[in-house]
Amino acid sequence: KQRLAHARIDGVDWFWPADERPEDADASTAARLLAPFDPVVWDRARFEIFWGWGYRFEAYTPESKRKLGYYALPLLWKDRVIGWGNVALRGNELHAKLSFVGPRPRDRELTRAINEELERLRGSLIE
Repeated sequence: KQRLAHARIDGVDWFWPADERPEDADASTAARLLAPFDPVVWDRARFEIFWGWGYRFEAYTPESKRKLGYYALPLLWKDRVIGWGNVALRGNELHAKLSFVGPRPRDRELTRAINEELERLRGSLIE
């Protein structure tokens, strides 16, 4: 901990490599559906602190108690996780149901980014 850069924010200690500057990070404009065990997602308490809403992996949750879906994938866009998607491949056709925390952003760039992510995901699943 002595060799890492750190800050205490709202009573929580945050650490990062000393040669990185979080304030210099450049957010991508790509949309990404993140796996439930992606490093951005797996620490559920940190996820809730960062994004302001609780994500739970519900594959082992009885269907009647699920809130997000069997295998909901958090949706990252720019520097925020703005919702989640439930994606299924039926034959060669990809079906996606997207849900958002709050109202869906009305941004053409987001629509383009989501379409590109779904096409990328479709290609990786079919190959």
